[in-house]
This record gives sequence, C-alpha cells and structure tokens, in this order.
Amino acid sequence: MPPDQRERRRRAAVAALLASLLALVFSVACMAQDVSRVGQPAAPRIGIATMQPGEIFFERFGHNAIVVDDPSLGEPLSYNFGFFDMAEPDFIGRFVKGDMRYYLARLPWRDDLQYYLDTGRGVSIQWLDLSPAQARGMAAALAENAKPENARYRYDYFIDNCATRVRDAIDRSLGGALKPQLTARSQGNSFRSEAVRLASPAPWMWLGFDIGLGPSSDPPMSRWEEAYVPMRLAASLHEAKLADGRPLVASEEQVAPHRIAPEPPEFQRAWWRWLLAGLAIAALWSWLQSRRPKSAAAIALAFWSVAALLGTVMALIWLGTEHRFGWANHNLMLLSPLSWLLLPGGWRLARGQPAGSLFRRALIATVVLAILAPFLHWSIAVPQANAHWIALLLPIHAAFGIAWLRNPP
Repeated sequence: MPPDQRERRRRAAVAALLASLLALVFSVACMAQDVSRVGQPAAPRIGIATMQPGEIFFERFGHNAIVVDDPSLGEPLSYNFGFFDMAEPDFIGRFVKGDMRYYLARLPWRDDLQYYLDTGRGVSIQWLDLSPAQARGMAAALAENAKPENARYRYDYFIDNCATRVRDAIDRSLGGALKPQLTARSQGNSFRSEAVRLASPAPWMWLGFDIGLGPSSDPPMSRWEEAYVPMRLAASLHEAKLADGRPLVASEEQVAPHRIAPEPPEFQRAWWRWLLAGLAIAALWSWLQSRRPKSAAAIALAFWSVAALLGTVMALIWLGTEHRFGWANHNLMLLSPLSWLLLPGGWRLARGQPAGSLFRRALIATVVLAILAPFLHWSIAVPQANAHWIALLLPIHAAFGIAWLRNPP
C-alpha cells in the first residue's frame, strides 16, 4: 500500500475515534443532566385570582389572592393577604386610629374559592408565564411570608392592601421588572375617584369617602398606584410584558361566574348640577325664612348640627389619626367645627328668641370660611376634588348670612 494511502487511512481512523469520544462525552453529559433532574419536583404554576366586588361594605373594592398550583403539595393553595382578626386586643381603637393589622393566610384554594361561589362573586385566575426558577422562588417566598411570625402587616387602605401586596410579590419575582412598566403610565384616576366609584352603590359609603378624603387623594395615580384596586391590577397584568417581550399572563380562566351587581362604571360629576341644587335650596330656604322664620331656623339648626359633627370628625382624622389621606381636608371650610357655636343661638331662633352675640360672631366665621373655599380651590395646581361640594354648600351658607347678618336676630 502506498505511503500516502496509509497516511489517509490513519487520519480517518483518528478522526473517527475523536468523533466517537465526543459523542460519548455528550451522551454522558446528557445522562448526568437527566440524573440530576430525578427527584426534582416540577415547577409550580402561579396564578393571580381576582374576585369581583361584593355587596358587604368591606367587599366593595374586590379582592386578590395568589394561587400556587404545586403538584408536590397535592392541591392548589391560596395565599390571601386580606385576613384580619376582630377579636384581637384594641381592634376597633386601632382601626379608628389608622393602625390596622392584616395578615397573610395560606389555605386550600378550594376553601377560599367556596366563599365566592356561595356569595355570587365572580372569580378569574391569570396564570403567569414565569420561568421555573421564578415560580419556585415566588412560591418559597410566599410560604415564608405566611409563617405566623411573618404574616402580619400594617394595612393601609390605598397603599398597602390585599392587592398591592400581590402586585409587589409579582414585581419581586420578576426582579423589579413590573414596577417600571406600570409607573410610567396613568389613566388619570385618583385614589378618591376610584374609592367613590366603587363605593357608589352604598350612599353612606361614597359620601364618607368623598367628604372625608383630603387633597392627597386627588393627584392622578400611575398604573402602579392604581393597582390598589384588584380589578385595575388584573387589567394592568394583561398588558405587562416579560423581559423578552412575551406577555406576562400566559392564560386566563373564569372559575366562578359573577351573579350579583357588576362593578360600578366610571363617572364624572357635573359640578354645575350641584350648583343648581345649592341655589334652589338656598332660594327655598330664604322664601321660608321670610314667612316662617322659626321653621327656617329649625332647618338651619339641623344643617349646623350635621356640619359640626362632620367637621369635628374631619378635624380628628387630621389631628388624631394615621389616616393621612384624610389630613388637611378642605371641606373643613364648608363643614366647620365652629358650627357647634351656632347651635345655642340656632335653638333660640327656632323658639322665636334672640340668638345672641356669640351666634353672630360664629355665623360670620362660618360664612367667611365658605366664601374663601373656592379661592383656595382655584389657587392650587392640583386642587382637592370638592368643587361640587363648594357649589352645593356655598349658596346655603350665603343665604344664612344674608338672612341673619344683614338683619341681626
């Protein structure tokens, strides 16, 4: 055999040997990887459950929970940040002062879901497209958070509630990638507008929010802040993206139909309608005062009693509680605690007696405060959303002033 032919055969044999060795190394590596996976549980599925609003006052805003569907646990678990214990010491006192304590509860998802099935509240789950590492990390963090020593947290109605805790858990699992997406956008809603909208089926509740919230509740929220409402969080998750551009939500399923009144729609208040109402009330009261002054005084007395009570509550929220969204409430100019000073004179007027000098000074103070209210409103870049209350109440205060300051009783 010629030398050059023997050399070619030798090189071919060496190449074949090297190829066989590489194939063997690759097979061993694959086998080692498979062996390392033996016994490792499959990654859990992570779902965000959104519950529609209920009919009880504390259910008006809807609810959220995180569902962890881990095959190794046997059944899906619900991590629910909305639990509180009314039997704990000083529960009512701390609620009034704005020092509420809620806690994270871990329970079978079927048990958590049953309440919403029984009460007719719709429930949907958005299953997140997390990597196995992200899903395991989130499940482990929730399990740690649910331990008794870690479960309690200081609840804040707007900035730290059952929905914001879910939002924050998702953001942490994504390495902080959710917050920039939501912070950069806004729909123009405010804490007040969302609170009043969702509370609107219960008149006493929306009146409480609308009158009791101060100016810090009115700047436009980002989508991140808006996520304090569970349904808003669900809508934002629909639009959120992963780092590679894929949707964060892989799929969604409806697990319970909504059988009661739907979530209230958005609405805007026309302040001019409130002005017409205020002018009409003032005109009717002035007509009555000219004919039946004692009856008109009795109506004014009732108005001042309500104003005194509401004004005192607003002042106490500002000066004595941690409800910071109620601080510095501009409605104090329309519903002033000074109205307490009007009650003795108002009572005497209703009985046809002279009101006294204290009544006159107190009446001047309350009327001047009401007149200054629109100027305060117009002087602020982002004013408190109380133009409708100014439009309604200022004409009434003016009617009282015209009746009793021009002709002292």
